[in-house]
Amino acid sequence: MRPVAFITLIFAAEFAAAAGLGGGAAPVDVPDTMAERVKPCIACHGPEDRTGRDGYYPRIASKPEGYLFNQLRNFRDGRRYYRPMALLLADVSDQYLLEMAAYFSALKQPYPPPEHMSASPDEIRLAQQLINRGDPSRKIPACVQCHGKELMGTAPFIPGLLGLPRAYLVAQFGAWRTGGLMRGQAPNCMSEIAKQLTPGETNAIAAWLAAQPVPEDAAPVTALSAEMARRCESIVQRGGAQAEPGG
Repeated sequence: MRPVAFITLIFAAEFAAAAGLGGGAAPVDVPDTMAERVKPCIACHGPEDRTGRDGYYPRIASKPEGYLFNQLRNFRDGRRYYRPMALLLADVSDQYLLEMAAYFSALKQPYPPPEHMSASPDEIRLAQQLINRGDPSRKIPACVQCHGKELMGTAPFIPGLLGLPRAYLVAQFGAWRTGGLMRGQAPNCMSEIAKQLTPGETNAIAAWLAAQPVPEDAAPVTALSAEMARRCESIVQRGGAQAEPGG
């Protein structure tokens, strides 16, 4: 069942119950809370990433608030395109997107277990080199410079890299490389980095990351270095409560 159709059924069932159309059932008193309002989101975006017939649904709980706001606004404004998300968010204000982002950022759910390591010893060494030290000769920064020492992201705009499946990480690298994640935008730092990496390097990085357990009490770090803030200013300036509508 497609997400939009499923969500439509949810709303139809709730409306029927509230109107007393369910075979004489008593009206349901639904609390007016964000947890209730985002139940259609959780129908697809649960505690674990999963694949549906028409797409891949990533886990969004605990991701940095600014990152989630950016992605929601990008879907709404057509910079990222997935039709069900575009339809759901078409008329949603920036303020409501911020409230949704804040809710999911604060939502704590258990992470899935790490995947089995599917990399050779040489690939593991290559991944650790790029993740911890980068490659200065190609102007590739270490992953930890933006995503934090524990690789759980940097608040408020940069997501974590652990707790994600290898296939998803590989696909994201490919989308950054080809421009599939963003439309009508000048290349940003992640796009430039992905274009420098070979398929073998991205496969090794993804396999190593997917095999790492998420640290207990994991949380994003709170500051990005001045150097990386300058290099990735397109990400930093597009998020948060100060962002201009449609910017």
